[in-house]
Amino acid sequence: MRHIAEFVAGLACALFSGAAVYLSLVEHPARMECGVELAATEFAPSYRRATVMQASLAAVGLVSSIAAWLAGASFLWVIGGVLLGSVIPFTLIVILPINKQLLNPALDRRSEETEQLLARWGMLHAVRSVLSGLALLLFLYLTIFRKSL
Repeated sequence: MRHIAEFVAGLACALFSGAAVYLSLVEHPARMECGVELAATEFAPSYRRATVMQASLAAVGLVSSIAAWLAGASFLWVIGGVLLGSVIPFTLIVILPINKQLLNPALDRRSEETEQLLARWGMLHAVRSVLSGLALLLFLYLTIFRKSL
């Protein structure tokens, strides 16, 4: 049970982290290169598709890391899970208000305000990439050096 929970936590974290880093380093900068209006237009379908996947992966990673700890793994698994799971409240409290503004049909997609919202969203999303990347590094460390912990 422990090894399965560790595997699931690591896999969920790796998938989340990979998607988050891709969004931060590739998709969002490319979106912004296309101009504000197109970037704001593309944001809605991208957001809709990514939300369920990323929220699910973060939750599964957190729960699996706790399950691994309950099954006898190091408490460091919980710390990794909390790092990964922290993207959920961060998103709901910090990023969601910006998402709602960007998804507002009344938003002028050509405006300076929209450009600033998209730039702010990109910086805040990078925080999710860093948190999940740190969790992934911890999970990899724990997996590689399992016998000594």
